[in-house]
Amino acid sequence: MVKYQNVLVAIDPQQDDQPALRRAVYLNQRIGGKIKAFLAIYDFSYEMTTLLSPDERTTMRQGVINQRTEWIREQAHAYIEAGVEIEIKVVWHNRPYEAIIQEVLSAKHDLVLKMTHQHDRLEAVIFTPTDWNLLRKCPCPVWMVKDQTWPESGKAMVAVNLASEEPHHDELNQKLIRETTELAQMVNHTEVHLIGAYPVTPLNIAIELPDFDPGIYNDAIRGQHLVAMKALRQKFGIDEKFTHVEKGLPEEVIPSLANELDAGIVVLGTIGRTGISAAFLGNTAEQVIDHLRCDLLVIKPDGFSSSIKQDDSGEEEKENA
Repeated sequence: MVKYQNVLVAIDPQQDDQPALRRAVYLNQRIGGKIKAFLAIYDFSYEMTTLLSPDERTTMRQGVINQRTEWIREQAHAYIEAGVEIEIKVVWHNRPYEAIIQEVLSAKHDLVLKMTHQHDRLEAVIFTPTDWNLLRKCPCPVWMVKDQTWPESGKAMVAVNLASEEPHHDELNQKLIRETTELAQMVNHTEVHLIGAYPVTPLNIAIELPDFDPGIYNDAIRGQHLVAMKALRQKFGIDEKFTHVEKGLPEEVIPSLANELDAGIVVLGTIGRTGISAAFLGNTAEQVIDHLRCDLLVIKPDGFSSSIKQDDSGEEEKENA
């Protein structure tokens, strides 16, 4: 089954260039499917205009929606002229991430693409509150796009958890590799690399236990991770030279190796939880994300349930196609 056939692109209202839409078209030209350019807008000043009747406020809101719809059509003009089918939808909603997730649920989108902003001096990706909420709560994969041309030799790097013996971690590892390798083959036969990080010797153990040998400990931990990595790469037929087991914290190892390999994208999984904790990615994943300088694809485990429901509503919606 071909993945990512019903793509939603979150339009950035602050700029004319739309890297996320460009990336979506890039994917569409290789794997097909549908693209929806989506924008949630809200202007509190319209709600505070007490001199206007409800009907007049509705008309004003619809006027803004119409203007934004035409603006997006202009952004997508070249793609549409080239034969790419792009649906345009603008809604009035005061929480963009909720509007996006509700649209994902109602239209059964299987991928969201959204631009991330780059800090010019550090070249690091800056995530907004909307970005974080999408990464935590969106039920389908979220692709955060950096404003740069996709490198022709860019590699896909999958961060796997080799330390846990819990079944859901192994299932998520396999899902990440499976979906990444399938997509890589369909897009441009991108190299897929697997990366795992293992911890350094805890300093307190070395101090408190005089007979403790850090070298033996490190070798044992590394050996366990290498065995786990071997099992994964063999299951998916990935060459050993495309696997990396490095010592250090994941939030340091993964961004560093992504830069070294000139990765075009890093693929991360989030741990599925129930209840209140389902809204959070987890500290390690968030720290990794915060240090990346390339595109990011975050994939949820099977059975993930978003805390945002389809019938939640921030404001009355209006739409134009």
